[in-house]
Amino acid sequence: MADIAHATRIEPLAGRIGGAAGVALTPAAPANRVSLRADPADAKALSKALGLELPMTPKASARNDHGRLVAWLGPDEWLIIDANADPLADLEKVTALHSAVDISHRNTAILVSGKGARATVQSGCPQNLSDKVFPVGSVTRTVMGKIEVVILRTAENEFRVECWRSFSDYAFGMLSEAAKDCLA
Repeated sequence: MADIAHATRIEPLAGRIGGAAGVALTPAAPANRVSLRADPADAKALSKALGLELPMTPKASARNDHGRLVAWLGPDEWLIIDANADPLADLEKVTALHSAVDISHRNTAILVSGKGARATVQSGCPQNLSDKVFPVGSVTRTVMGKIEVVILRTAENEFRVECWRSFSDYAFGMLSEAAKDCLA
C-alpha cells in the first residue's frame, strides 16, 4: 500500500513574539474563517444555523460561548472566525441564498494587548479607536499602513488585527515598531 502524504500548514507568524513595555504582540491561534455574503432579510435563518445573531449594524460583532465570532463588515457582509468548529458545515443547512467562502488559508491574525494596545494599533490606522467611538466589541475594516485589515476590539486593552497571510510580516513588524513608541 502506498504512503499518503499530508500537507501541514505552517502558520505565517509561528514563533514570533513582539511588543514593548505595556504592549504584547502575539500571533493568534489558527482558526476557521468564512466570508459570508447574504441579503440581510435572510439573517434570521443564517443566525439560527450559526448559533448566534448576525450583527446588523456598522462596527458590531457577536460572539457565542463556543468560540465563534461574527463581525459586521458591510450591509450584506460578515466575517466569521471560529477556532473550534467549521462554520461552513453549519451554513450548508441553510436554504436561503448566500455565499460562504472559506478564507482560512488567506488570513491570519495578530493579538495586541496591554495598556498601550490601542495606541499601538492606532499608530498605523486612520480611524479613531477611542473608547467612545470604538468600544469593546467594535469591528472595522480599514487600512493599517499600506494594507487592508479588520480590527476587532476584544477587550478594554485587547485588539485582534486580521490581515492576509502575505502581509502578516509587514503588519507584525509595523505593530512591533509602533509598540516601541507607545510605551505605557
